[in-house]
Amino acid sequence: MTVQLVDQLNDPKLFRQQAYINGQWLDADNNDTFAVTDPATGKIIANVANLGAAQTVAAIEVADQAMRQWRLQSAKTRADILECWHQLILHNSEDLAIIMSAEQGKTLAESRGEIGYSASFIKWFAEEGKRVYGDVIPLAQSDRRGIAIKQPIGVVAAITPWNFPSAMITRKVGPALSVGCAVVLKPAAETPLSALALAELAERAGLPAGLFNIVTSEDAVAVGAELTSHPLVKKLTFTGSTPVGKLLMAQCASTVKRTSMELGGNAPIIVFDDADLDLVLPGVINAKFRNSGQTCISANRIIVQEGIYQEFIARLSMAVAEFNFGAYTDKGSSHGPLITATAAKNVDEKVKRAVAEGATVVCGGQLSEGPGYFYPATILVDLNSDMAIFQEEIFGPVAAVYSFKTEQQAVDMANDTPFGLAAYFYTENMRRSWKVSEALEYGMVGVNETAISAEVVPFGGFKESGQGREGSKYGVDDYLEIKYICMGNIG
Repeated sequence: MTVQLVDQLNDPKLFRQQAYINGQWLDADNNDTFAVTDPATGKIIANVANLGAAQTVAAIEVADQAMRQWRLQSAKTRADILECWHQLILHNSEDLAIIMSAEQGKTLAESRGEIGYSASFIKWFAEEGKRVYGDVIPLAQSDRRGIAIKQPIGVVAAITPWNFPSAMITRKVGPALSVGCAVVLKPAAETPLSALALAELAERAGLPAGLFNIVTSEDAVAVGAELTSHPLVKKLTFTGSTPVGKLLMAQCASTVKRTSMELGGNAPIIVFDDADLDLVLPGVINAKFRNSGQTCISANRIIVQEGIYQEFIARLSMAVAEFNFGAYTDKGSSHGPLITATAAKNVDEKVKRAVAEGATVVCGGQLSEGPGYFYPATILVDLNSDMAIFQEEIFGPVAAVYSFKTEQQAVDMANDTPFGLAAYFYTENMRRSWKVSEALEYGMVGVNETAISAEVVPFGGFKESGQGREGSKYGVDDYLEIKYICMGNIG
């Protein structure tokens, strides 16, 4: 199977199975490897170096040394290298999309979209790195001057998820490198190939050795322990589940590391009865079924006003009946598999529990047989907020549809969760647009739109959905320290 994936690439050198430390492609010290599988077939497509704690420490020490020179470079010098990296990502976008689809399961159309999204962060932060400004502070004493400057925080540890194996890397590595930091990255064990391909292109772009190190490993506990405890690591950035995020934050406390966390979500979509259903349906389908429901901002609870509830269910049912779940190599596929057999089983268990609590299955609802980890598009109705699924992040192609009567009831239902990453609602009422936007306890709100993410916007959540923001002009702040300088006796 490895040869078959390589044969699909225009540039076979983008297919890497070794870790990348200090500009060198390395095997594990004990030559151990772990398998990467195609979730559409369950077959092995790569055997990747399985590093442990010792090589993680080595990567951290290398990064610390490399950034001593990198931070002294001008912002323009750093930006020029990042811009070259951006161009190489775009130039090799088809190969990168194939690698991503093979290890993650997305359709090629979705993977192509993510590669473009990934590249946009590198370009954006190449420019933002040149806009790290300070301040002159008026002091009470006439013979003193106060200055605030910003400096790179230090070595950054990054832990990224499998659902967006390229974009979640560039959204973290871009700002870190642009302001003078170095990075030690642990990509998800399910999808390390996209990370390694990005490292190959970063090297070609002229990024100095040691600034971007990739520790591939199946042993998340051992690697994570070093990334969170080593004193040379000054910041940890993580995208993943809330329970794991809480654990990592606790582990970082002993060395008081800066942390930024993009954690779980329980996103609602509220559909008011004055909404344009021709606008609503494509938005709901995008928010619920993109990447087969495996996104942190996926619509988890679809909350529809009583007056249009039945029509909405009918139209959504007709739309999902047109879906075709299959491998990325099948040109007719509209949606891919779930990432693992365990993930598919977990979704199936959530659906079965909802049915046991009184939900009705409109379509789907049965775990697929045969090769691959597929779950059909499923619609659940007759739901209420007392059911377990109301508080669960489904992470699969299951549309849980609730009904409501009043605007306040909809807002209360939407906010009834410890999470607060993204929320959406549809209405033609301008007053309601403002009022509901401000009432929703979420870091991001889409009004009559669900495609809300871009490199120019601040991505992040409230409550247990995380801390910090990624992307936008705010995205460099977590990679910088503010230093106050007092200059005295100059009068």
